[in-house]
Amino acid sequence: MKIAIIGTGYVGLVSGACFAEMGIEVACIDVDTAKLEGLRRGVMPIYEPGLEELVVRNHEAGRLRFLTSFGEVADDVEVVFIAVGTPPDEDGSADLSHVLDVAREIGRRMTRSLVVATKSTVPVGTCDRVREIIAAELAARSAEVEFDVASNPEFLKEGNAVEDFMRPDRVVVGVDGERARRTMDRLYKPFMINSYRVIFTDIRSAEMIKYAANAMLATRISFMNDIAGLCELVGADANLVRKGIGTDPRIGPKFLYPGLGYGGSCFPKDVQALIHTAGEHGYRLEILEAVENVNRRQKDVLAAKIERQFGSDLTGRVFGVWGLAFKPETDDVRQSAAIHTVRRLVAAGARVQVYDPVAMSAARAELGESVVYADTMYEAVRGADALLLATEWKEFRLPDWDAVAAAMRGHELFDGRNIYDGRELSERGFAYHGIGVL
Repeated sequence: MKIAIIGTGYVGLVSGACFAEMGIEVACIDVDTAKLEGLRRGVMPIYEPGLEELVVRNHEAGRLRFLTSFGEVADDVEVVFIAVGTPPDEDGSADLSHVLDVAREIGRRMTRSLVVATKSTVPVGTCDRVREIIAAELAARSAEVEFDVASNPEFLKEGNAVEDFMRPDRVVVGVDGERARRTMDRLYKPFMINSYRVIFTDIRSAEMIKYAANAMLATRISFMNDIAGLCELVGADANLVRKGIGTDPRIGPKFLYPGLGYGGSCFPKDVQALIHTAGEHGYRLEILEAVENVNRRQKDVLAAKIERQFGSDLTGRVFGVWGLAFKPETDDVRQSAAIHTVRRLVAAGARVQVYDPVAMSAARAELGESVVYADTMYEAVRGADALLLATEWKEFRLPDWDAVAAAMRGHELFDGRNIYDGRELSERGFAYHGIGVL
């Protein structure tokens, strides 16, 4: 089977490599020639565990190619995925310009029957627009070529995307015809040898499922952070509250960890886009408006705790920051609470020394030379008045606390992810500040 994926960003590249691993011939297409040349040489544009090995192996085997034009494979492929970015516009809506441009290119170049599947996260009704554009382009060149449109949203977690794709808990496919259903079923069957987990729906329901899933996860994060804020005021321990409610099987423990709020490329823009879609139909998603407000407030929690401890003028103060990515196992710093906090500290006059295992280059693009980039986690706390844990990378979980204490000049520790035992650290001489704990 031969397929094309247009867009070699996070979703497109992971999808292409994983499909190729199953023996499918994949053409990944992008207009960024420098990125494609790097991929041909095994240079990854993103950090994702396991991805480099898949890309290199399948490219060398000839199953994964990197091309600049859909026209090069239009005669051969059965399915073409649209996997380009849908960044937020100023009003919070999803910018569909790249998706619709790709639809036009497909309509201009296609020569055989195709299934055109959107993998980009798009608002409900986008597949209808894709269909109209392709049909208009075919009509403009008097071409009679049959095609189907499908919605195939991705549910990949950054840091675990390869595993998620190769062993999915579910695959959602929205179709409106039997031909598209059979084609997509054949494409995903290799991933379902032990348990068939493809959910076929109508197209609009599939488009909504993606947004609803991310909105629910974001809601759980903001709910727990809101409860953590109240816990601090009433003297309860948010860690114990989380455990107490998470053992209820109707609730479950996932995404109930107090912290600095959600970030990355998905949750923030998808919540905004869903709120905007509701507004276009005269409806308010009041719960999601609150979720967004809580998350915006939560990103200031560490900075507020620091100001209460040191005052609003941080001139002459030194802070060591562990973690810059929005979550572990990725170099993605988009909407990162760590970056937001660092900017606030710098604006208040502080010297900030930062370290992240993989996100230093991405962070430098955001922070420039306003901070000191340390080579190790221990170098980041040298001479610091306080340590801030902002991203819970595994290497930060059990540090040499004696070495940390010896390197610092102060003893304040702000745990933005509640991964440390406050009592243990207090016994070691640190003043511990967690989220939702006293």
